[in-house]
Amino acid sequence: MEHDLDRKISMEKRVEKIFHRLVDGVCRRWPRPAPPTHLLRSCRIISHRGEHDNHSRFENTLAAFDAAVDAGVWGIELDLRWTRDRVPVVFHDPDTRRLFNEDARIGHMALATIKERFPLIPTLSEVIDRYGGRLHLMMEIKNEPYPAPALQSRRMQKQLRVLSPGKDFHLMSLHPDLFRYFAFLPARAFVPIARIRIDRFSRMAASNGWGGIAGHYLLATNGLASRHHRLGQGIGTGFADSRRCLFREVARSVDWVFSNRAAQMQAICTQKAEVGGRKTGRCAKSHHPFLYP
Repeated sequence: MEHDLDRKISMEKRVEKIFHRLVDGVCRRWPRPAPPTHLLRSCRIISHRGEHDNHSRFENTLAAFDAAVDAGVWGIELDLRWTRDRVPVVFHDPDTRRLFNEDARIGHMALATIKERFPLIPTLSEVIDRYGGRLHLMMEIKNEPYPAPALQSRRMQKQLRVLSPGKDFHLMSLHPDLFRYFAFLPARAFVPIARIRIDRFSRMAASNGWGGIAGHYLLATNGLASRHHRLGQGIGTGFADSRRCLFREVARSVDWVFSNRAAQMQAICTQKAEVGGRKTGRCAKSHHPFLYP
């Protein structure tokens, strides 16, 4: 049953990947001027699973997140799963086949086993200790069973207590019903991720007072972004992996720009902002429509 579900999810991801490539191919060829300097300076770029190529540096590892820190990006996106002994670890897939070529399910292994067999997989605690307060943490909760919800909630609450919800981190999910397991957090800490039905998720975010919404940049229209900004909520889009796509999202005042090439996108923003500042003869003030101090 689990492998049938995995195959279905894998097929959906392949279709989604093809869609993204087609759309990105068009956006890369669409000429766009550089946005105003103040928008470039205030752009919040988020490194999707850290800076990785899954050869020399693997996704969702401390090395990938360290590279994001070195690049000066604003935040990192990471994926959360639970071990057999109910410890949150940072890993995307339900099993280790894609990255480590071994058929081992995260939820079937105790933390000690994971650390012995797959030492590159960090715990959430390690990530918070290393980056909490330095980078904004966009933590995606993966869809999986919660066999001990009260225990898992308490453990999550203990780990997040050193951070400020909404300011230092957000919890994200493609399945916003999972937010109920983290009811100890204020509504502004939650951000649903919409694959296709972004209007439905937008209404949910608005009615629940969540922190905002995230989705593909083609689906997150200007009207939708304006609606959430009026509510004091944020809008996140992915994935801006080219200069022209980046300029499009920055010009639209998108709050969180997710990228698989965040280091390069950050370098583009920094370089263009410096050039713009020299041309105007002044340092532009940081301006952003969202609610962070």
